Amino acid sequence: MRFKTLPEWLTWQENLHFTEVDPGLSRIGLVWNQLRKEKTVLPFTVITVAGTNGKGSSVAMLESILRAAGYRTGTYTSPHLLRYNERICINSIPCDDSPICQAFERIDKARQATSLTYFEFATLAAIDIFCQQKIDIAILEVGMGGRLDAVNLFDTDIALITPIGLDHVNWLGSTRELIAKEKAGIIRANKPVVCSESEPPQSLLAYAQSLSAPVYKAQNDYYFSVSGVDWQWSSSEQRWQDLPFPALAGGYQINNAAAVLKVIDILIEQGKDISKQAIARGLSGVKLAGRFQQISGPVERIFDVTHNQQGAENLAKLLAEKPCNGKTYAVLAMLKDKDVTAVVDVLKPSIDLWYLAGLSGSRGMTADEMANKISHLIEPAKCVNSIEVIDAYHLAMENAKNGDRVLIFGSFHTVEAVMKTLSND
Repeated sequence: MRFKTLPEWLTWQENLHFTEVDPGLSRIGLVWNQLRKEKTVLPFTVITVAGTNGKGSSVAMLESILRAAGYRTGTYTSPHLLRYNERICINSIPCDDSPICQAFERIDKARQATSLTYFEFATLAAIDIFCQQKIDIAILEVGMGGRLDAVNLFDTDIALITPIGLDHVNWLGSTRELIAKEKAGIIRANKPVVCSESEPPQSLLAYAQSLSAPVYKAQNDYYFSVSGVDWQWSSSEQRWQDLPFPALAGGYQINNAAAVLKVIDILIEQGKDISKQAIARGLSGVKLAGRFQQISGPVERIFDVTHNQQGAENLAKLLAEKPCNGKTYAVLAMLKDKDVTAVVDVLKPSIDLWYLAGLSGSRGMTADEMANKISHLIEPAKCVNSIEVIDAYHLAMENAKNGDRVLIFGSFHTVEAVMKTLSND
């Protein structure tokens, strides 16, 4: 084996390929063919989730319901918060280091001279492990876009496309229509497509039509409504009443849950045994770190990985729905390719003081760069700059009084930096 430990493998992978992001399926496809050889069809059902916001929530709800129904699940998500192992889970349990290292070794031998990115290694490892573990259903979250994302090497049985907004514009395009065209790349001929939106971009619908893939749109092909303490869902074939709300913060999670139930509806039509009781247990028991995750105390802390305008709008609604007695301080750090101006513009009415921090690495934005970008939105007296996220967090906590709250957001890396400190404590 090239390396004995997971950290050694990951450090090597970070520098193996000449660039961190290199969209395309030719290299990963070549390695997969060498890895699996004659076994070209995956021995489990595949659900692929693409979109701008709500992917993680949708994966978590799907997985929770399917486990409650008794199915053996595999989930592949990215990025991770605290441990790489979170990316590859069997029945919601992160894989141990050993099977991941063994998968890396198999991939390394199969690739020969072919170079792979960090994400491509992870994607191949996930599918390889799922095959080894004999799962029933895999839920794969697209990393970026869809058409050229490594996850798209594997044909989906059901495509779920969550709300589409502006993100990764340098790679995917600067309009919803262009971005949707990339995300539509996960669609396969004659395979169902579920859209969380009632009016998805036309480019997506046109691509689905060209493949004769049936599209199911929110409040057009499936319906849902909220009535106080519960909610209802229906389609032409199914009706579920008195459903519990998903155990994830935010009224917008109903939209995500409704699309998830359409995927469940399709699975039932395909012969899967999923009861209303399993649906209720799955919705009630779903968990997802870093999505308006609250830690109570004299000073409440809220963790959220939001990093684009659409996500910021959802976050602003949640802050308004759950007001605090004191002030709200923000610890914000973002990557260079994110629109910090759009995010701050949405949230500025919700924040009393901003603690800006830098993120390390070539993709990280410094606090000074961020401050310059938002100087026309936030007066300098309301911004405190730090080099590191953890320094900004400590400053915010030192200045906060009982009844205040501190919001840590802007990136998975931002949330990870503070969560690791809390975990060590």
